Amino acid sequence: MPAPVPGGLSPDCIPDIVYYSSSSENTVRFIDRLGLPAKRIPISPKDENLVINRPFVLICPTYADGEGRGAVPKQVIRLLNDPANRALIKGVIGTGNRNFGTLFASSGDVIARKCNVPLLYKFELAGFDDDIARVRSGLEKMGRKLGLAETGNAPCSTMG
Repeated sequence: MPAPVPGGLSPDCIPDIVYYSSSSENTVRFIDRLGLPAKRIPISPKDENLVINRPFVLICPTYADGEGRGAVPKQVIRLLNDPANRALIKGVIGTGNRNFGTLFASSGDVIARKCNVPLLYKFELAGFDDDIARVRSGLEKMGRKLGLAETGNAPCSTMG
């Protein structure tokens, strides 16, 4: 069983985290601060697609034009078009820039609707400390809901 990460969470007790980040790396910075293991969707469409074998939460930035077209990156679409990967998605977190008004983090809305999963959260750019805390807490709650907490031999959290 993997060792608990900062904050006391065991990676076995939460859904996997799968994310896309462009070369701006805002989402990478969020993931780094989250302090949990995560799998990055390759930027280049030429790279091999990820193989996912556990329930996961997708974190996806938004790249929509002014009309909302193209909100979901093509590499994310490719990942979710694989039936085995799509069967394991349990929720989505959208990211974006509030300057885009109603289109803020709209990739999360699109993915939630198309994959019939909950939109769990939205955050701006690389996120703030409150976003990190909320996402960590939400992942722990989701792990309990999915029964991941009961599958390991060690406690899922060392927090009270």
